[in-house]
Amino acid sequence: MTEGSAPTAPLLLVTGGAGFIGSAVVDAALERGWRVRVLDSLRPDVHGGPAPIDPRVDFRRDDVRDVTAVDEALLGVDAVCHQAAKVGLGVDFQDAPDYVSSNDLGTAVLLAAMARAGVGRLVIASSMVVYGEGAYRGPSGIVRPAPRRIADLDAGIFDPRDDAGDLLAPELIAEDAPLDPRNVYATTKLTQEHLATAWARSTGGRAAALRYHNVYGPGMPQNTPYAGVASLFRSALERGEAPRVFEDGAQRRDFVHVRDIASANIAALEWTRDQDPTAYRAFNVGSGIVHTIGEMAAALALHAGGPAPIVTGEYRSGDVRHITASSERLRRELGWEPSVSFDEGMREFATAPLRASV
Repeated sequence: MTEGSAPTAPLLLVTGGAGFIGSAVVDAALERGWRVRVLDSLRPDVHGGPAPIDPRVDFRRDDVRDVTAVDEALLGVDAVCHQAAKVGLGVDFQDAPDYVSSNDLGTAVLLAAMARAGVGRLVIASSMVVYGEGAYRGPSGIVRPAPRRIADLDAGIFDPRDDAGDLLAPELIAEDAPLDPRNVYATTKLTQEHLATAWARSTGGRAAALRYHNVYGPGMPQNTPYAGVASLFRSALERGEAPRVFEDGAQRRDFVHVRDIASANIAALEWTRDQDPTAYRAFNVGSGIVHTIGEMAAALALHAGGPAPIVTGEYRSGDVRHITASSERLRRELGWEPSVSFDEGMREFATAPLRASV
C-alpha cells in the first residue's frame, strides 16, 4: 500500500458461497465492505441450480475436500465462513458415507489448510439438530427424553413422554445444554463443531459455530429431498398441490429468515476479530418466536392463494418432535437482532422465486 492510499478491505472466503445460505452471506459481506472469494463445487443434489454470482466475487468452482484447491483459495484470506455442507435428513442410511465425507472430511481439509496458511478467524455453520430432541419439563424438572419409539409413532403418539407415560412440555434450550445428535446429518454437524474446537485450541485461532434453526427464504432449492420443510411446502404450492404435513403438524420450530442468518454470520465474523480469550463459542440463531410446522404450512398456503395443507400422520423416524432454542446469547454478546417477522417472511416467501432443480 502506498502512502496516502486507502487500506485494502479484508478478504473473506465463503465455502459453499453459491448455495442458498452461502449466497446470502456473500451479499451481506459485500454490503459490509468485505472483499469476497467463494469456493463451491455447485453440487446439484445439495442446492439445486447455483445462484447468480456477483461479479465482485472471486469465484472458484472446487470441492472443499480438494487440498490443493483449498490451499489456493486461502491465499491472502483474512477470515473464513464455512457454509459448505450436505444438508437435510437424507434419503436413507446409504447417504451416510457422503454426509461424513462432505461435511467432516471437508471441514478437516479446510481447517488443516487454514493452519498452514495462518488464517485464524472462522465462522462455521452448525445446526439446531446437534441438540437432538431438545429440552423438556416433566414433574421432576428438566429432562432429556429418549428417542421416540416406532410403536408410538405408528399409533399416532408423537409427543415425548416420561417413564410414567406423562406428557412432557417442550422448553427452550441454551447452548450449554447436553448435545445429542440423533441422525447422520446431526452427527456430522456436531463433528464439525468438535473439529473447529480442536483447530482453535491447536492454532490459537477463534471460531464461532452458528447453530441455525429452520432457515427459509427466497432462493431455496426446490424439489430436492435434501431441502428444508419450508422449501418442500413451497414447491408443492408452486405445483398447485397442497403441502403435506407429517405427524399432526404440531411440531414446534423456530423459522428464521435467511437474511437474518446472513447478518448473524457477519456479527460472528466481527466477534472473531475482537480481542477475547475465548477461542471457540457456539451461538443459537433463531427468530426467538416459536411456531408449529402446521402453522408455517398454513401461512404459506394462505399467502400463496393455494390449497390448504393436508395433515398426513406420516413420520420420519429420524425426525425430532420439538426443538426450539434460545438465541439470547447471540443477542446479548454479539448485539444481533432478527429483522424479519414470521408473517412478513412467510408473505414474501410464498411467492418468491425458488432455485430451480438441475
